[in-house]
Amino acid sequence: MEKKALIDFEEEIKNLFLAAKIEAPVHFSRGNEDALIGIFKQIKKKDWVFSTHRNHYHALLKGIAPQWVREEILAGRSMHLNNLEHKFMSSSIVSGCLPIAIGVAMAIKRKHSKRNVWVFVGDMAAETGIFHECTKYASRHNLPITFVVEDNGLSTNTPT
Repeated sequence: MEKKALIDFEEEIKNLFLAAKIEAPVHFSRGNEDALIGIFKQIKKKDWVFSTHRNHYHALLKGIAPQWVREEILAGRSMHLNNLEHKFMSSSIVSGCLPIAIGVAMAIKRKHSKRNVWVFVGDMAAETGIFHECTKYASRHNLPITFVVEDNGLSTNTPT
C-alpha cells in the first residue's frame, strides 16, 4: 500500500468519526508512513505482526483489506483489530501484546520455522518493565522476533 492510500484511509476514518459514525475511540498514525512502509517491505506474509491501539497502518500494510479494517473500526474495534488469517493481532492495553508475541516467537523457534514475529510498541510503552523483560527474554532465548519502537514525540497529548 502506498503512502497516499494510507493517509486517505485515515482521513476517511477521521471524517466518519467527526460525523459521529464511529462511537468508539480511534487513534491515528499520521506522519510515520515512510518509515512503516520501509519496515513492512521486510515483513513476509507468513510472519506475525503484533500492534498497539494505533494499528490501522499496520493492518493495512500487513495486507488486510481496507474494507475489513473500516468495518471493524465502524463496529468499535479500532484499538484491537485482530485477524488470524493475516497473522495480525493488536491490543489497546499498553504493551499488552508483548507476552503473546514472545509466546508465538517461542513456538516458531520450537517448530524450526522460518517465520518471524514483529512487535510494534510506542516510545512510552518501551519504557515499561514488561517491554524490558520481553526484550531480555527474547534476546537470551534467541527468539525470531523484531521489536519496533515508534516514537511520535508524544505521550497521549504531552510531549516526551
